[in-house]
Amino acid sequence: MIALAVGAALLLAFANGANDNFKGVATLYGSRTTSYRTALFWGTLTTFLGSLFALLLATELLKRFSGKGLVADELLALPSFGASLALGSALTVLAASRLGFPVSSTHAIVGSMIGTAIAHRGSVGWEQLAVQLLAPLLLSPVIALIATAVIYPVLRRVRLASGVTSETCLCAGSEIVEVVPMCDSAVAMQRAELLTMKLDTVVACRQRYAGSIVGIDARKTLDALHFLTAGLVGFARGMNDTPKIAALLIATSGVGGTWSVPVIAVAMAVGGLAGARKVADSMSHRITMMNAGQGFTGNAVTAFLVTCASRWGMPVSTTHVSCGSLFGIGLASRQAHWKFIGTILAAWFITAPVAGCLGFIVGCLVSN
Repeated sequence: MIALAVGAALLLAFANGANDNFKGVATLYGSRTTSYRTALFWGTLTTFLGSLFALLLATELLKRFSGKGLVADELLALPSFGASLALGSALTVLAASRLGFPVSSTHAIVGSMIGTAIAHRGSVGWEQLAVQLLAPLLLSPVIALIATAVIYPVLRRVRLASGVTSETCLCAGSEIVEVVPMCDSAVAMQRAELLTMKLDTVVACRQRYAGSIVGIDARKTLDALHFLTAGLVGFARGMNDTPKIAALLIATSGVGGTWSVPVIAVAMAVGGLAGARKVADSMSHRITMMNAGQGFTGNAVTAFLVTCASRWGMPVSTTHVSCGSLFGIGLASRQAHWKFIGTILAAWFITAPVAGCLGFIVGCLVSN
């Protein structure tokens, strides 16, 4: 049973990496700042580094997700409890990744924890669960949306006041075919379609900035800052999510120790490299159109909120914060794809119940 608990926790780490590792770098790919492969490598590397720092900077999360106070103490000594919890969570997140829905592993863990506790006929600390876990999870995407929607227009006005303009590049892969002044997106798309037929290759639009501030090239500087903030999101995500999964190992009888964090970190990295594609496309292209400046703003807000949450021991969902920032970008730019956003919100709503049902089913099977 202990072996099953360890295997289930590693499967959850794999599923978490597949669903979450790309979220910090989605704006790099969505704004065409870099390629999918480069973004994936950067997201995987920074998440792994954040995971290794988890024990030093986010030990409070290990305590909160140990299950103490949330479920009956006697359940924590049962390997079957840890195995059921991890397996219910993992199956939920794997299914979401397969469908391309960016969901919260934290919600899945919480839902599976409740279902598993019920299956083991244990009690649940509902009040502590609501205060310690659910409140930060529900508030964080709203804060991210508002912050991004407010901050981006301010930064845009600062850019325009500084004399930094924008232009549209029509690109075939990484090659720039034509550069035109910034114009209506519909006009740019029509021009791209004409070039696509003429050159017999796909030509896409990409907005970039032109000009300099005190002699510093605005576009190159923004791209560098964009990579930096994307890396910070990945680092913060690794620091915030790794302890949640490692706590499942630590809470399981006979399993735990400092080795659990690097092992979880490796499993998350493998999951991201192997299964991130569908969630990457959803995050990068289906929520909203974006340029590099908008992506930078969203990442800066996400990195700040998730880092602060990790340091203060608040188990926020990086998924909710990063998606909330993208919602804010779409709101500010009026280019949000609200139908798909509604689908994401529905997926968020059912994550915990689905994980709870799976945790309950697995718990009934392994506890008998």
